[in-house]
Amino acid sequence: MRTQAKRMALGGVTAALAIVFMCLGTLIPVATYMVPMLLCLFLGFLKPMLGVKYGVAWYLTVAILGLLMAPDKEAAALFAFLGYYPLVKPWLDKKPLAILWKILLFNVTILAMYWLLMNLFGMAALRQEFQELGAVMTVATLILGNVTFFLMDRLLGRKLKWGR
Repeated sequence: MRTQAKRMALGGVTAALAIVFMCLGTLIPVATYMVPMLLCLFLGFLKPMLGVKYGVAWYLTVAILGLLMAPDKEAAALFAFLGYYPLVKPWLDKKPLAILWKILLFNVTILAMYWLLMNLFGMAALRQEFQELGAVMTVATLILGNVTFFLMDRLLGRKLKWGR
């Protein structure tokens, strides 16, 4: 994109589209986890076209509006807590032991998010869901979340020719 106006317009239109996806995500039960990941990938695709500054603005816009407007607060919180990942991925890739930093980032972020949702924001349904799942299934869900996160990391690492 050559001008700031084009970047702003692209960012605004795609942010509105992202909010629509987040709001429509409640129609499909698996969308709680799918929509935040798709939006994260979308930000990864947009970042070369928008640049880091507008990418941060796009992430903040979608995260705040998602928390305010989306009916599925868990999906909105997932994006708010992890949606910035495409912006920090290049920095993490340069660090020694990058995979350990990524594991730490994902697990600390997810555990903090669910603790906040259950204890600070009082989402009793989440607490009940985790109690019904039991400890083994909760750990299995966290492991599957890690696997999915690293598949997304691999997708974000692919060289896309969209914005170049």
